[in-house]
Amino acid sequence: MSVLVNKDSKIIVQGFTGTEGTFHAGQMIEYGTNVVGGVTPGKGGQTHLDKPVFNTVSEAVEKAKANTSIIFVPPAFAADAIMEAAEAGIKVIICITEGIPTRDMITVKEYLSDKDCTLVGPNCPGVITPDEAKCGIMPGFVFKKGRIGVVSKSGTLTYEAADQVVKAGMGISTAIGIGGDPIIGTTTKEAVELFMNDPETDGIIMIGEIGGQLEADAAKWIKANGTKPVVGFIAGQTAPAGRTMGHAGAIVGGAEDTAEAKMQIMRNCGITVAESPAEIGKFMAEKMDVTAS
Repeated sequence: MSVLVNKDSKIIVQGFTGTEGTFHAGQMIEYGTNVVGGVTPGKGGQTHLDKPVFNTVSEAVEKAKANTSIIFVPPAFAADAIMEAAEAGIKVIICITEGIPTRDMITVKEYLSDKDCTLVGPNCPGVITPDEAKCGIMPGFVFKKGRIGVVSKSGTLTYEAADQVVKAGMGISTAIGIGGDPIIGTTTKEAVELFMNDPETDGIIMIGEIGGQLEADAAKWIKANGTKPVVGFIAGQTAPAGRTMGHAGAIVGGAEDTAEAKMQIMRNCGITVAESPAEIGKFMAEKMDVTAS
């Protein structure tokens, strides 16, 4: 078992023939991911990267049995792409696109409320289950298969945490980059819950940042329901109040939005909190009683 994507996922790429879609789809295929085709309206019937191109997601579902989609559609059209995937019956939708208007994501969130699907992102690095499926833009070579789940708002810190986990003698079950926008699909709590329920995940790394309540919500859920050790880190400890830092959602709007406040909430909920990203792997190894190689 794995979380969200695995070797059996039948993955399509929306925005398949564009520059970003082409490059990252090629990387995914090279990694061994089961990419069954892509969608570019008006180019259906062609082949690209030796895979079929479809005009619509519903056609890809019908003809290629697609159940997972990764989206590289420009911001102005990305919301429609997400909703098209959901309408077609795609179960896991991973949106990489950055810069989708917040108003568009409000519409998407409402549209998905009664759909049987999981959205990851937008503005995220994607999801990877090592040695099975890379559905995103992360460098696959960093990730080694193991039993530590990673959920992160930050793409770069996802890779850093994975590298530390591997160097500490462990590996990754699945890594989920949830994205840093104000409105996203899968929340930190929802991702943590997936890992808590995954029999192939023994420990969880939770990486957050200033702004919003996602980490606090997850921490409180962990305190009430957690059965596995969690190591946490909050980026933005030196960020000035009231200024957006990198991600659109990373802005301190209240007393609990600061890095210090979030770290204290996490500690109060039994999470081991790293003051520096350099400590993440070491703390997880201590929790797993692993000797670093």
